[in-house]
Amino acid sequence: MQQIPSASIPPGHNPARSSRALFPVFFYFVAAGIATVMLGPLLPALIQRWHIQDAQAGALFTAGFVGQFCGAWFATRNLRASVLYGSAISAAGCAAMPWAGFGTAHIALFCVGFGLGAGLTAGNVIAGTTVPSSRARLIAILNVAWGIGAIACPILVRLSSVGGIQHFFFATAAFLALTSLVSLTLPNTAQQANLTERSSRPASSASSARPRMPLPPVPLFVFGAAAFLYIGIENSLGGWLPSYAVRADPTLHASSISTYFWIAELTGRILITVLMTMLSETTLYRICLGLLIFTQILLSTTAHISAAGIVVLTVLTALSLAPLYPLLMSFLLARTGNHARLGALFATASFGGATLPWLTGIFSTHFHGLRAGLLVPSAGAVLLLLLSAIITAKPNAPSEA
Repeated sequence: MQQIPSASIPPGHNPARSSRALFPVFFYFVAAGIATVMLGPLLPALIQRWHIQDAQAGALFTAGFVGQFCGAWFATRNLRASVLYGSAISAAGCAAMPWAGFGTAHIALFCVGFGLGAGLTAGNVIAGTTVPSSRARLIAILNVAWGIGAIACPILVRLSSVGGIQHFFFATAAFLALTSLVSLTLPNTAQQANLTERSSRPASSASSARPRMPLPPVPLFVFGAAAFLYIGIENSLGGWLPSYAVRADPTLHASSISTYFWIAELTGRILITVLMTMLSETTLYRICLGLLIFTQILLSTTAHISAAGIVVLTVLTALSLAPLYPLLMSFLLARTGNHARLGALFATASFGGATLPWLTGIFSTHFHGLRAGLLVPSAGAVLLLLLSAIITAKPNAPSEA
């Protein structure tokens, strides 16, 4: 398997020191986790506030993830700036939400998404290329930080419900602004992407034209499709399961289901660091996909599920989702390193977040129930399994160098 080019690792490189230098990125990911998942626990209140249908509510997800698509496109040009300015732009979008109507909320959510697309993409690349020997574990730990924010989000929503959701938006905006200030301590990596791209060729071909794309066409398409599907599935389930649970059993609370979901995903992200010592990355990836498909079949086909059954399936869904993204990023970055054009590939992932939650709302409205809507992420999980052979295949070192 190809390693990150040695030219991107400075002389005297100390892995422990490099890991500590990632603190601003980990701190940012906590705040980003809150902002990324906030629509899920807020959705029932927003639907009631603006008197909208599921199909219209799905468009709110689209606005945010179209913003992520645009932000991710340019994120790898300057990694430090993407985290710094991305968190500031997301803060501005959150600060605008308390005064936004349904129409203007799309603009505010686009700004939130734009900042998240830039910051999250840059953060994943920084973590995945700083210490190549610990790539998968660092990405997993980074996503644990994101999971802490995702868990905190529904708790903050619940706490702010008495005074109004505007308090939640103000608190989130302040947290994001703070992470922007902390990210000033990141080392300047503005030239790192171009350096890695130039050094990714073997010495014998150093004078030849550098590769314009990070991967050959077929694996590039497959990894783009996989990123599209994963982000779409995660945001469809994280965004719609709270509403599904409340409609299936009125004794449940949307914020509680959201909390269970993100606690389970965080637990899965922690467990992956242990499971990788017992199972290969390929085996773990496929086992998790199989469990995810099983839970989605049950959710989509079972007419009456008890409150306990909904909670159990929510937890199993999140546990099966948790390892997929760190493993997918590890498979990708092992082949590409920090290539200057990776931003376009990460942007396709954001496009998935804009599309699948919206389609889930469309199916729910058209077929008069969220059980039908959940067929969308179910189909996405099946497609991910079909693509797994190419995703997990080990590239030939000479041809991929």
